[in-house]
Amino acid sequence: MPSELELESSKVPMRNWIALFGGLIGAFMAILDIQITNSSLKDIQGALSATLDESSWISTSYLVAEMIAIPLSGWLSKSLGKRRYITWTTVIFTLSSLLCSFSWNMTSMIVFRAMQGFSGGALIPLAFSLVVQLLPIHKRAVGMALFGITATFAPSIGPTFGGWLTENLSWHYIFYINIPPALLMIAMIRYGLDDEKLDLNLLKKADWFGITTMAMGLGCLEVVLEEGNREEWFSSSLIVTLSIISTVSLVYFVINELQHKKPLVNLRLLANTQFAMACTAYLILGMALLGSIYVLPLYLTQIQHYNAMEIGQVLMWMGLPQLLIFPLVPKLTQVIKPKYLVTFGFVMFGFSCYVNTHMSVDFGGQQLILSMVLRAVGSPFIMVPLSLVAMKNIKKIDTPDASTLTNVMRNLGGAFSIAIIATLLDNKTREHLGHIRESITSVSQTGWQTLHQQQAFFMQSGSDAATAMQQAQASLLATMQRDAAIMAYNDVFLVMTGFLALAALLILAMRD
Repeated sequence: MPSELELESSKVPMRNWIALFGGLIGAFMAILDIQITNSSLKDIQGALSATLDESSWISTSYLVAEMIAIPLSGWLSKSLGKRRYITWTTVIFTLSSLLCSFSWNMTSMIVFRAMQGFSGGALIPLAFSLVVQLLPIHKRAVGMALFGITATFAPSIGPTFGGWLTENLSWHYIFYINIPPALLMIAMIRYGLDDEKLDLNLLKKADWFGITTMAMGLGCLEVVLEEGNREEWFSSSLIVTLSIISTVSLVYFVINELQHKKPLVNLRLLANTQFAMACTAYLILGMALLGSIYVLPLYLTQIQHYNAMEIGQVLMWMGLPQLLIFPLVPKLTQVIKPKYLVTFGFVMFGFSCYVNTHMSVDFGGQQLILSMVLRAVGSPFIMVPLSLVAMKNIKKIDTPDASTLTNVMRNLGGAFSIAIIATLLDNKTREHLGHIRESITSVSQTGWQTLHQQQAFFMQSGSDAATAMQQAQASLLATMQRDAAIMAYNDVFLVMTGFLALAALLILAMRD
């Protein structure tokens, strides 16, 4: 049993907890803002007189800037000091949120969203680093659980919260809502963290070649993944050009980082097999987290014709049960090996996707609740123990770099999943529609019977015979397209199930 002296020395000062909660508020806001505009795009598009393609850049600009900011956070926190860096980046995040609400056209909105993404992107890895640096090992699972809530709960409620604010107030409030917590966060960070001296030498001797190649590589890759399906992938000269720039930049970035004495991101950490496997698991986790947040509202809008509030009432089952489970996970890590908890989490997440592989036109919000709850049960068992597994053999001085890598992998996973899902839905819908058309031939008795029934219905509504037949054909085609889309959604969930099963096997194969 530990002595009273040992217990006393292992206590965490209140200042550390205040600083940690301040950092977690920042991470929560940054992650929330990735998704919060999704339910309000039509309103913003109308207010700024923009096209649908232009409005898609509201999310893309944020994600591109965030992806660039995450790898820079470790270097900047060492150069400027964590207290100063978090304060400055939170101030910029708050101002850019306010400027977004004052946008006068789509160009200004995209610029301000990029500023918001760049400042918000730093808040996510910094919160993760604070958990490791401010808490002793025996309290780290609690910190990881708190970080897990921000990483999984924020995207779950983002579309719901944004939709509610837009419907009851206006779209401007999805940006105003950042200001009060940001001010609270600055006060908590200023109180909880000690000030550190500026390290101007580290700024002067920065890995500028690494910074440039990283920014170009990840920025172009994010645009390719976000816009690729809309631009029909490599049939677009823009996508081809950006893909080449991204590939060349990232190759030079990796070579530079492995040779540089003081690299921007310490890629040598990936030589640790355990950490590399954990990063792969983070990639798949990002694919599943953001992929499901992307595909479920899409399904409910396209097939079930739900509005933002109705979608939110379904998605809340993905988030709220997690709040009951997260407090139990730190205790479980003390009696069950973390890798088994992570495996269980991935299995439950995979099972939640598998439940959705047999959807039909009658599969609405009520039928989706089971899969939402299964996911809510699985997610906490991934976030907390996976952090412990990843950081097990990482030195404290390498924590910022390790945090950067895990967060980049999770964000990349989300970008990959959205690109894969959008492409799969398009291709599979066309494929299934072709099969349905082949099954309903020109001599199909069932097909003609359905057409005549529809024609009779439209004639009773007042149409003449020729017009009623055209309406019946259009109605039959719409039904066929809807059924083809449902089959495509089933295929997407099957692919997600496969990736999550792979992650479970990967974690299970780790050595103790």
